[in-house]
Amino acid sequence: MKTKAAAANAGNLIMTGVVLMLLGDLLFALNDAMGKWLVASFAVGQVLVIRSVGAFIVLGPMILRQGPMALFRVEQKGLQFLRVFMATGDVALFYAAVAYLPLADVMTFYMAGPIYIAALSHFFLGEKIGWRRWLAVLVGFAGVVIALRPSTAMLSLPSLFGLAGSLAFALSLVMSRYLRSTSDTTLVTWQTVAALAAGIGLSIGHWQPATLINWSGMLLLGVVATCAHLLITRSLKLAPASLLAPLQYTLLLWAIVLGYIFFNDIPDMQIVVGAAIIVFAGLFIFHRKNLKETVPSEAVPPDGH
Repeated sequence: MKTKAAAANAGNLIMTGVVLMLLGDLLFALNDAMGKWLVASFAVGQVLVIRSVGAFIVLGPMILRQGPMALFRVEQKGLQFLRVFMATGDVALFYAAVAYLPLADVMTFYMAGPIYIAALSHFFLGEKIGWRRWLAVLVGFAGVVIALRPSTAMLSLPSLFGLAGSLAFALSLVMSRYLRSTSDTTLVTWQTVAALAAGIGLSIGHWQPATLINWSGMLLLGVVATCAHLLITRSLKLAPASLLAPLQYTLLLWAIVLGYIFFNDIPDMQIVVGAAIIVFAGLFIFHRKNLKETVPSEAVPPDGH
């Protein structure tokens, strides 16, 4: 009887984790759509400043509960600084790209993040990957090239912003995994402080007056993004990452839906094909990684998967 109750409780926790992940992804998609709407009228730096202030509405109580001095007791300060730099670049470059490109186009570049992570983890985290996953990485890169549109247009500044931002995103995640003993509150607080500082620098000479609705939207942007991060962090503590990771591809679906509803953007065939290849490659990488971690090593081909 106790075994059944424990199994049912575990199942409920996993289902809660799945729901929290899906809700977090939806909030991230809303955050992206709100950001695109705001950067159409305001400089990226101004949006970053007010967004960061909004984030502290959520982070403030968490910092007080943890203790402000804990923010300064961190491991490997050099790597912490590099992670913060990459996380700030990720946000700034995303907004710079989405100001000119449809939401689904930019999100397609970011959906390649797991593919970059697989490649980077081999070199920086010592996670051995074999020819199957390397092939999936190459296929994923091919999807990115297709989404970039293989022509002179692929060198357009907004496309390069999206590509560079997705690489910064992947690097920040790899470093977050390496610094996993650091609390989430500390990690998010420092990247928010850095985004605030970068926003102040970028907004010099570009600050514009705004209505109460605009200010509220920028503040809400920070609240929504922080809540999304916290929901996803909690979901990963309730359900296996191998189950939750593929659910992040719902971000692309939400980007297409919200892009159409709010901006009347419809992805062209090249974006659809590129996105499909990227998602397929990413799901294959998740599958092989999960297979290696859950199946006895003697049952897996000795190629490192």
